[in-house]
Amino acid sequence: MEPRTPLKPGSTIGILGGGQLGRMLTMAATQLGFDVAVLSPRDWAPDARVAAHAIHARYDDAAALKRLHELSDVITFEFENVPARTLEVLAELGADVAPGPRALACTQDRVDEKRFLNDCGAPTVDFVAIHDASDIGPALGALGGGPALLKTRREGYDGKGQAWVRDPSEAQAAFAAIGSKPAILEAKADFVRELSVIAVRGRDGDVVCYPVGENTHADGILRTTLAPAPGYQDVQAHAEAIARKVVEGLDYVGVLGVELFELADGRLLVNEVAPRVHNTGHWTQDGCLCDQFEQHIRAVAAWPLGPTEARASVRMENLLGPEVDRWPQLAAQANARLHLYGKGEARPGRKMGHVNWVLGDVR
Repeated sequence: MEPRTPLKPGSTIGILGGGQLGRMLTMAATQLGFDVAVLSPRDWAPDARVAAHAIHARYDDAAALKRLHELSDVITFEFENVPARTLEVLAELGADVAPGPRALACTQDRVDEKRFLNDCGAPTVDFVAIHDASDIGPALGALGGGPALLKTRREGYDGKGQAWVRDPSEAQAAFAAIGSKPAILEAKADFVRELSVIAVRGRDGDVVCYPVGENTHADGILRTTLAPAPGYQDVQAHAEAIARKVVEGLDYVGVLGVELFELADGRLLVNEVAPRVHNTGHWTQDGCLCDQFEQHIRAVAAWPLGPTEARASVRMENLLGPEVDRWPQLAAQANARLHLYGKGEARPGRKMGHVNWVLGDVR
């Protein structure tokens, strides 16, 4: 990679997307002396309310993209459902976009993503592309029988767009349950725990990783991350090697989350990758000197990457829906660090904030 001149404080960083990840990226950028311009189709977006410039428009609005380009010295994104074409249009305008369109496009399609991971030496479960319900029966046979997990190829998060298939008789119902959309059928992973590693790649190709975290999910939604994970030293090198293959294979710049399955024999399989700051990396805000949000800003701004060592053990807990109403009790706890997203209605399952429970010295 060619070296880039670091952006000076006072420069403007553009962010596509209007959620809590963008809000925390904006706060990290302003702490480093940058201004932020946000483009989001969402009214009253959490990140737009803390940014210097807010553009309320669709991602395919040509005039809005031109305005974002004019305001910004570099442009990034806060979630992977921004159309890859949007990044291509910005690049055609001459914008500096990081990560690039290829990384976003690859991770937006689960079949393309799995094929890329396998090609670059990052192992996954076996899988079959599904075009319609009639493909599911033969695919189950190819995967050695059920149960197998049917997922939409595109979009879907926090357990949405997924259905388990145990035998061919369930094919029609499962395909209808995910909206009868192109899909992927994944073999069941017999894992002993779910892990993740947050990787960062700078403009100069330097790659660093945070300690591996251990994750628990309920109904497809992340509930807690414990980091560093118990016994993380035994899997850290393996996880970092996988993450390095991914970011280098994508010629990636910025923070990327790698979700992993740890099998009983110690092997690690990649579940999914996320081309952005990641929920399982929120613990770094109170467990590390340089958290994932500052790290992403440093990377896209061509600054030196910060330290990734854990200063403390942290258990991150997501606050979903009305759970956020616990804020008075949480704020009273000496070891609780509360991070609220400024969202309105606390609908069930909606991520309203998180709390980092600082547990003490690294274990």
